[in-house]
Amino acid sequence: MTAEHTDISWYRAVEGALGVRPLSHQPLSGGCVAPVYRVDLMNGSSAVAKLGGGAGTFGGLELEGEMLEFLARESALPVPEVYLKTENLLLMEFLAGGSPIGDKSQQHAAELLAALHNILGPDYGRLGFGFEYDTVIGGLRQPNPWTKSWVEFFRDQRLIYMARGAFEAGRLEFSLLQRVERLGERLDDLIDEPLHPSLIHGDMWTGNVLVDGPRVSGFVDPAVCYADAEIELAFSTLFGTFGVSFFKRYNEIRPIADGFFDLRLDIYNLWHLLTHVRLFGGSYVGSVDRILRRHGL
Repeated sequence: MTAEHTDISWYRAVEGALGVRPLSHQPLSGGCVAPVYRVDLMNGSSAVAKLGGGAGTFGGLELEGEMLEFLARESALPVPEVYLKTENLLLMEFLAGGSPIGDKSQQHAAELLAALHNILGPDYGRLGFGFEYDTVIGGLRQPNPWTKSWVEFFRDQRLIYMARGAFEAGRLEFSLLQRVERLGERLDDLIDEPLHPSLIHGDMWTGNVLVDGPRVSGFVDPAVCYADAEIELAFSTLFGTFGVSFFKRYNEIRPIADGFFDLRLDIYNLWHLLTHVRLFGGSYVGSVDRILRRHGL
C-alpha cells in the first residue's frame, strides 16, 4: 500500500458500485500514469481499481473506461468489465494474469488481434481513419479526426503531432523536430494506404496483455482508433511483447504485406518512440535519432 493511498475514502465508491465492502488493496504491476490496485472484497472476490489520472492526464479515467466498454461492445477482444468509471476512479473486473507470454499465448493473442483488426470503421470504413472522439495514450491526448487518407492521418495526427508535443515539452530538440517533419513529407513513398481502416487496441505492449497459462485472459489500457493494423503490429515488437510465434499465426489469418518488417515497422515505431520521448525523454531520443538516420535524415 503506497503512502499516497493510505487514504481509503475511495472504498466508499467501490462499495457503492459493487454492494460489497472492500477489505484491503494491493498494488498491481503497470500503472505508469495512475496507480492500479487489486481490491479484495468481503465476499472473497476481487476487483481492480485504478486511481486518479494525475495532473495533465487527458480525459481522466472515465475516458479509459469508455474505451474498454467500446471494445466489449464492438468486438470479441477480452477486456475487463467496467463497474464504475469517473474522472479519478476506474473500477474493473479482476482478470487472472501473471503468466509469462509464451508461444501458446502469443498464438492466442494473434488470433484475438487478427479478429479485432478485421473490424472496419463506421459505415464500413467509409469515414476513414480516426475515431468518434479523441482518445488517450499514456495520459496524453490522442487526436482522432476522421481522415480519408491513412498517410495523412498518420503524418498529421500521430507523427508530427507527437513530435511537436515533445518539442513543446522541452524533451525534443528543434533540429530533431525538423527531421521528423522532413520524414513526414516523404511518407507517401514509405507507407501504404491499407485496404480498409482496422479497429486497434492502440497500446499493445507487455504490461497491457494479461496472460493466464497458455491463454490471453484480457487486454487493458486501450488507446483505440481505426488505423492501419500495421501500427499495432509494430508496437508489439518495440519492447519485445510478441515475436515469431505471434507473427507466424497472425500471418496465417491476416497476411502481412511485404515490406512491413524491413521498412514500415520502423516508421510506425517512430511514433511510439516519440510518445515515450514526450512522456519520459531520456534514451528514447537516441532511438528516434537512429531511425531518422536510417532514412538519411
